[in-house]
Amino acid sequence: MLIHHESEKSVVQHIVDHPSPSMHVGADELPFVDLGDGNMLKVIQVFRTENVWITENIFQHGFVSPKHLHTGNVWGHTTSGSWKYKESDFINRAGSFLYEPASSAHTLEVLEDDTRVRWHIHGANLNLDANDEVVSIMTGEARLAYYLELCEEQGFGRPPVIVH
Repeated sequence: MLIHHESEKSVVQHIVDHPSPSMHVGADELPFVDLGDGNMLKVIQVFRTENVWITENIFQHGFVSPKHLHTGNVWGHTTSGSWKYKESDFINRAGSFLYEPASSAHTLEVLEDDTRVRWHIHGANLNLDANDEVVSIMTGEARLAYYLELCEEQGFGRPPVIVH
């Protein structure tokens, strides 16, 4: 690493002297909750102040999300199955990686059973009606509360979601 200024050296030294602890959640510690019709959700991590949320879904063929607009960037990694946006030509298949810039609006449509996607979402989802008017807002904090409520209802207790 090339350090150009003494101030950069002090920042690096501070990080070295005050490391943040790593956090780990095992694969079996966070359950998938049933959203209905075999569609599942797992919330892995939520950064409350930054409104960043990391989730994983298992979708069944025919699932269609409400049309929504993202206020921040989103990354999606598909590990099985396939899905697309009604507004786009490309299809996300196992191994696909998707970047969605802030302000992108779309409707997710699942093409195969057991389609699995991990999402890294910055900002909120603004759910839209047929006239593209906002009808509801989903934030990381709201998704976490919904997930924890479903965990309790479905007998999983309160799993150790990483929350900052």
